[in-house]
Amino acid sequence: MNIGLTGGIATGKSTVSQMLVQRGAALIDADVIAREIMEPGHPVLAQVAEHFGQEVLLPGGQLDRKRLGSIVFSDPQQRKALENITHPAIRSEMKRRMAELEASDPNRLVVADIPLLYESGLESLYDEIMVVYVPRGLQLERLMARDGLTREEAEARLRAQMDIELKRERADILIDNSLGRKETELQIDDFWRKKGPA
Repeated sequence: MNIGLTGGIATGKSTVSQMLVQRGAALIDADVIAREIMEPGHPVLAQVAEHFGQEVLLPGGQLDRKRLGSIVFSDPQQRKALENITHPAIRSEMKRRMAELEASDPNRLVVADIPLLYESGLESLYDEIMVVYVPRGLQLERLMARDGLTREEAEARLRAQMDIELKRERADILIDNSLGRKETELQIDDFWRKKGPA
């Protein structure tokens, strides 16, 4: 079985994915793959630099994430351009890794952590979708605290994603991560009893 794990920025997807891994799930993390394709020498990074200009690269050839972020979060068209470059590469690598994991151990639960799962229309690739939820106000506070953003910057990042309440409505499995770690663990235990490998 596989599940797509999603939520919103700063809702606690990484915490939940680690809880699932501790119980024996295999994890494929879209953010990790997204970082890998932005390493110097990767053809995707070369495409990004070609589109956005050399100023999105640091002197050593690495991606200047802050600079690229300020471009794409202030201009929806530029964000779309970035997604058109990166998403196909991320998707095909995720599919490759998933097929590999499912072939090596068909009974193991495979979890694909994809922040923009609904936005990218990827629901049909997974047996079920798990949404990690916190109310929007708490999401905003956590994002500002975690990334040192102003309220305006944090709001812009939240606007770039589907509203967390809409994701909540579409979830097959909902994990409410606003009640503290212990409560989240209990919800994961409950899920694992029902869906984990026998």
